[in-house]
Amino acid sequence: MKKLFLGLGLVLGSFAFGQTMSTTTSTSRPMFGIKAGINVASLSDDGFDDTTSKLGFAGGVFMNAPLSEQFSIQPEVMYSQMGSEVEGQYANTHYSTKLNLDYITVPVMFQFRATPEFYIEAGPEFGFLVSAKSKDTVGNFSATNEIDTDNFNSFNFGLGLGLGFDITENFGVNARYVAGFTDINKDGETSLQNEDNKNRNNTFQAGVYFKF
Repeated sequence: MKKLFLGLGLVLGSFAFGQTMSTTTSTSRPMFGIKAGINVASLSDDGFDDTTSKLGFAGGVFMNAPLSEQFSIQPEVMYSQMGSEVEGQYANTHYSTKLNLDYITVPVMFQFRATPEFYIEAGPEFGFLVSAKSKDTVGNFSATNEIDTDNFNSFNFGLGLGLGFDITENFGVNARYVAGFTDINKDGETSLQNEDNKNRNNTFQAGVYFKF
């Protein structure tokens, strides 16, 4: 809970900082917006040879505050679905297990505009686990199970690197890769089958945004 309050405080502080800097260093006003897209998520060092990435949803709100003509800061609050999938074949029967980890994430991106429309961005991302589920499928049978979130680290830290393009003044597309640095396992104890490796969220995001 303390980490959640810390993340919310960081967002509010970034908003205030961005608004202050935008009024003192640039004539452009801050712009708010919404964004949505897909996650292609995986776990590093998960101990499985047949692991594949899983698709998920990512969406939320942001504020983009100019710091100068070329630089801006963009704090966001996102709902982001992460995890991974293990699948294979046994006795001519296909099986798979999806680990679905849902986070509220707080990226704080610093953006540089190479042109008025095109920008690159980088910055930290702070994540707070809100739910965990597993979906097991064997042949045509599947079952979804809730997992106690206490089995996992409630906080996730990553670094994002991305780029974007404003198709119009208000509408654009964005792609970002977020590399995780936090073990998802609580207190270093694994929540998956392997007991020797650390599991970190890695996520590729692609989507659209609308500013107003």
